Amino acid sequence: MVNRVKTGTVIGLDAYEVWVETDVINSLPSMSIVGLPDAAVNEARDRVKSAIKNSEYTFPSRKIVINLAPADVKKNGTLFDLPIAIGILIEEEVLTQEQVEDYAFMGELALDGLIRPISGALPLALGLKEQGIKNIIVPKENAKEAALIEGINVYGAEHLTDVVNHFTNDKLPQTKINAREYLEQKAEKNYAFDFKDVKGQHKAKKALEIAAAGAHNILMVGSPGSGKTLMAKCFPSILPPLELEEALELTKIYSISGMLSPDEPLVTQRPFRPVHHTASANGIIGGGTSPKPGEITLAHRGVLFLDEMVEFPRNVLEVLRQPLEDGEIVISRAQHSVKYPADFTLLGAMNPCPCGYLGDKQKQCSCSDFQITRYLSRLSGPLLDRIDLQIDVPRLTSEELLNYNSKEESSEQIRNRVVKARKIQLKRYKDEGILTNSELTSKLIKKYCQID
Repeated sequence: MVNRVKTGTVIGLDAYEVWVETDVINSLPSMSIVGLPDAAVNEARDRVKSAIKNSEYTFPSRKIVINLAPADVKKNGTLFDLPIAIGILIEEEVLTQEQVEDYAFMGELALDGLIRPISGALPLALGLKEQGIKNIIVPKENAKEAALIEGINVYGAEHLTDVVNHFTNDKLPQTKINAREYLEQKAEKNYAFDFKDVKGQHKAKKALEIAAAGAHNILMVGSPGSGKTLMAKCFPSILPPLELEEALELTKIYSISGMLSPDEPLVTQRPFRPVHHTASANGIIGGGTSPKPGEITLAHRGVLFLDEMVEFPRNVLEVLRQPLEDGEIVISRAQHSVKYPADFTLLGAMNPCPCGYLGDKQKQCSCSDFQITRYLSRLSGPLLDRIDLQIDVPRLTSEELLNYNSKEESSEQIRNRVVKARKIQLKRYKDEGILTNSELTSKLIKKYCQID
């Protein structure tokens, strides 16, 4: 008799319910998996067989057919191991269909029956909750992450026998976590870089404060040693704290990318993604046969830092134009397309010329006009048009650098002003569907930015 076990799959950032249908047929012993499985799902045959036998359960000596429904949706990853094993154990009458009716399962099985963590536990829990699932069993390492979603009971299991015992005589402990309280506890952080350690450069600091307050893109142009990279590293320390909705959205992104730590199930700080100039276009925007998020999505609600910006290949810089305009990226493939959020602040740094000393008061520039023009032309007009603030960062004199008596503002003082400015914007644009000044459309600029 055919039995059905619930699980899910993730496409983009959205999760969809999947039914694992299991049937055992009187034929030569084998196992076939149908329903558009990828290579990782197909390899579940050997993992599941060894896990069941090594957990001291019997494995059918007949033909097993596994169907992953709906059959027209591509199934990726190793999370189907556990629901496939549960389906086989129901056929062996270790469990019953009625016992697992209100449960969904996900997890990768080791050969000895241990349950290994998976990617995407948070979006899966959210998607399954929307489908009416009341209980889910996940790997123990993913339990805290999945428990961030309210309204669904989450149980973390370490071994296949733990799952079976949950339905027979020994219930697994339910994992509970309050996402809002967790965010408040972890929100405070001692940043490695603080603006109080940056001497001078008050003009650049003010520009960075404006960029943080309005979520504006900014480009710093200056000689080597002027402090551009140091100020960029200090920039995250003045950004406003994450709201719960933003934190959950970021956690979904980092979850499907496999970048979440079991000890820190919720992303509590705005991301700062420094990208090397050897990065490819696909590495920046995302891609692959089964499209994964790129750097612009990993920098969502945070900062994408391009140091030595003109050294990036022209095609890599040009792919940033649409995401900077739309705040999202659509990756299209032959079978499907996925949409990822990409609402980030672009922070760029570059030298004014190839030698780096154009306009410097201490060193003479050795570049020709042609070299300077060709160097600056690597940044196209349309890309520069999307960068709201473009500032010069002069090199400090020896006297300014050695002035130990100068007291600079700390990042905390600047952040307090940034938070105050953000609150004003939230109040101002509460009926407009936007959050910051950088999102103003032409129509809204005429409404809110009238010059007296």
